[in-house]
Amino acid sequence: MHGKGEIWGTLDPFLETGPLLGRRVANTRFLAALLAADSFEAYHFFLADLEQRGSLLENLTTLFPEHAAKIRVLDRRELPGRLASLPYHCFHQSDCIQLQPHLARLRNEHSPSVFPITGVTHSLSYAGYGEAFLRHLWPGTTARDCIVATSRPGLDAVQAYFEQLRAGYGLGEEYRQPVLRRIPLGVDTDEISPARPEERETLRRDLGFAPERTVYLVFGRISHHSKMDLLPLLRAFQRLFQDGPEKGGLGREQVTLALAGWLDQGDEFAATLTELAANIGLDLHIFERPGERKKLALYRAADVFVSIADNPQETFGLTVLEAGAAGLPAVVSDYDGYRDLVLPEQTGLLVPSLGMERSERLDMMAPLLFDNQYHLLLAQRTAVRVPELARCLARLHLEPELRRSLGEAARERVTQEFSWAKVVEGYVQLWAELWKRPAPRRNCPHPSQVCYGHTFSGYPSRLLRDEDRLCLGRTGEATYRRKDAPLIYPGLSGLVEEEAVRRLLFLARKPVSVEELSQALMQAELCIGPEEARALLVWAVKHDLLEEAGA
Repeated sequence: MHGKGEIWGTLDPFLETGPLLGRRVANTRFLAALLAADSFEAYHFFLADLEQRGSLLENLTTLFPEHAAKIRVLDRRELPGRLASLPYHCFHQSDCIQLQPHLARLRNEHSPSVFPITGVTHSLSYAGYGEAFLRHLWPGTTARDCIVATSRPGLDAVQAYFEQLRAGYGLGEEYRQPVLRRIPLGVDTDEISPARPEERETLRRDLGFAPERTVYLVFGRISHHSKMDLLPLLRAFQRLFQDGPEKGGLGREQVTLALAGWLDQGDEFAATLTELAANIGLDLHIFERPGERKKLALYRAADVFVSIADNPQETFGLTVLEAGAAGLPAVVSDYDGYRDLVLPEQTGLLVPSLGMERSERLDMMAPLLFDNQYHLLLAQRTAVRVPELARCLARLHLEPELRRSLGEAARERVTQEFSWAKVVEGYVQLWAELWKRPAPRRNCPHPSQVCYGHTFSGYPSRLLRDEDRLCLGRTGEATYRRKDAPLIYPGLSGLVEEEAVRRLLFLARKPVSVEELSQALMQAELCIGPEEARALLVWAVKHDLLEEAGA
């Protein structure tokens, strides 16, 4: 099957406000590339929040006016009816953590076809993610449900989650896991490109970089507990200054370090770095919370990109791709998805990292700590080797021709392999592949979902029965004669509709059984199923439109 003529759906907005972080940038760029590929007849966004729906529709039609006629932003409560009546080709989530298994349960119940449901990974190291991945393991998972990891190490980490959960909970083969695939993130190579020599000179002057210095750029959250510990980088420069040019090191007057990224309000880490850099004699420039324009200027003005990730929060490394698109050679840690992005001695240099195999005490403590607390402890259990880092930094200063060739190759590789158009092409092919997989319908409850009717069945005096007989209540009589009107809350749209209420009052002029009323409402297509029909009947009793006959 192919997507043309069918509908792409999601429960996520993809356009998010907030700090300029990799996940938000990736989601926005993915959506733009998806719409540019124009593989589908329509694009449906199901959101729960009314204000968010209005804001998203306005943003989507403003940013993508050529696709406005194809975009629908819908109330999430409409999902059952939409799934039952429309030909969805796939649903894709901007993360695989929150809603993907629950959406699969709804699809299994309501959709005539088992369409693919995919979700992508971002950070994988949060303490609650074991419970999140456990929700994927249930009998209703099909061969058309897929988790997309952005890197090979990320793919291995997801599989490790599932193996641990299966062993720990003793889950048999009936508790199926989703298919796992790797599709990387991408970068807009038209938006990010190398600067011409005269442009670069102007940018460096505007940013305060001396023209004769080699500028090393780091881009990411400026924090000791997130993404990377920057102190080893400063220690590497300290080693180079101690050796000096005569021993293969560098002079203090030869280099500049630019740190750019998100900095939390009141965080004193930047001041710590500034003080240490001053003691070392390192020319340090810090750019807090740069916008897109400043971000691009920094990439185009720098000479070398550096990222020494040591924190499992980092899974892919979008900034490494962005730097490559700008024609920068990279010095990065041999860690997580970085090894997918940098080819050693071809597009950059990899610095060895050292980790630990066992972490039982921290494993037990992590659920009891804040995210930043256990991520700090995790990151301090990974070391990026400072001597090798220093040698890589010096090498790219001392060998400008190598710097140039690595940067050119990085730009070429990013253009060929990591464009957003190629990423979306990978997803379109994945959805087509998933359609070819046999996926017998397994319509069963999800074990993590609360069975509200059963769980709280002891709360009311008794439960509605099929043989109960209902008739018009006093308010129902008045409403039927158009002398009164029920108040229908806005939040009941899809459950309580005026047409269904009018039909119900007509049917209940004389006592009639719950079973007969429910069947009549469903035959008239005013309720999509027996559960909704009975809910409408209880609502009508609640508002005195109906009452129990003989009560």
